[in-house]
Amino acid sequence: MSLSVDMRHRLGALNLQITFQAPGGVTALFGRSGAGKTTVINAVAGLLTPDSARISLDGQLVLDTRSGHAVPTRKRRVGYVFQDGRLFPHLSVRQNLTYGARFASAAPRTTLAEVSELLGISDLLDRRPGTLSGGEKQRVAIGRALLSQPRILLMDEPLAALDSARKAEILPFLERLRDHTDIPILYVSHSVAEVARLATTVVVLENGRVTRSGPAEQVLSDPDMVRQLGVREAGAVLPATVTRHHQDGLTELTVSGGRLFLPEMETPPGTATRVRILAHDVILSRDKPRGLSALNILSASILALRDGDGPGVIVQMQCGEDRLLARITRRSADAMALQPGDHIHAVIKSVSIARTDVGAG
Repeated sequence: MSLSVDMRHRLGALNLQITFQAPGGVTALFGRSGAGKTTVINAVAGLLTPDSARISLDGQLVLDTRSGHAVPTRKRRVGYVFQDGRLFPHLSVRQNLTYGARFASAAPRTTLAEVSELLGISDLLDRRPGTLSGGEKQRVAIGRALLSQPRILLMDEPLAALDSARKAEILPFLERLRDHTDIPILYVSHSVAEVARLATTVVVLENGRVTRSGPAEQVLSDPDMVRQLGVREAGAVLPATVTRHHQDGLTELTVSGGRLFLPEMETPPGTATRVRILAHDVILSRDKPRGLSALNILSASILALRDGDGPGVIVQMQCGEDRLLARITRRSADAMALQPGDHIHAVIKSVSIARTDVGAG
């Protein structure tokens, strides 16, 4: 299942010219507020008709303004999850979940029991929305969308209205949704942390234009993306596998460039995961450090150096099969005489990697 979007639309002073391809998995539309993300997702849903557009889903044309072809919204088979749950307050959770199923035009691929188990809401079925937490409401809203038998799920900043605790609660369920269903997801967000945890593909929007698109690992580790991502949020995502848990409270992970030690994870050995390492948490050394408290030392080669607006430099490195970023001062880069092609050692403190930056692979 794939999505193809080519659209032009004027929205006030913003002139959108957006073209991208979204394969299976989670495609994140990332950008600051006002970049055009929600306009794109509404066009895919059929809630907005662009000035000019050609949109197809899995090879089937759903909108072509040139020919006048437009599949009605109700027949596009899209599941839409908004920022707030928008549940029916007078219906039980069970009734909310099954509400969309009555309008489904396709044979059921998932059952109420399967969706409830997937999203961890089996014990909520007889409750009313008013008794649920924000995270529980969003899980019910996602379940309702799934039970409408959609060809694609559209999520418009579904965690934006939640506090950090509720976000941490719901992220694992979104990962399960990504990994255990074959339904593609178009996910709108301006949170780098969410995108790093969930996305398989990233489409970056700025002022109504696509400035970068591709696999999440490549886009997020691109030093040219630091301005859009923000200096404090710049980093890289490394696929990893849980190797073993040590008695001293650390979990050992295998990455393509070596191994990482993190505070203990509640996942069994052999589990695929992904780790986000922020650029400002990486220290560089010409020689392999000795006598350090930091446990994570990865061998790498420098690919590129990018000067920032201030005193900083972003260093992009190849580490095994993965890319890694470090943010250091220009003074340090000059003192070390760093150049593309140089061999370097990247040092990362185990405790610098937050639990929210470690997710399912």
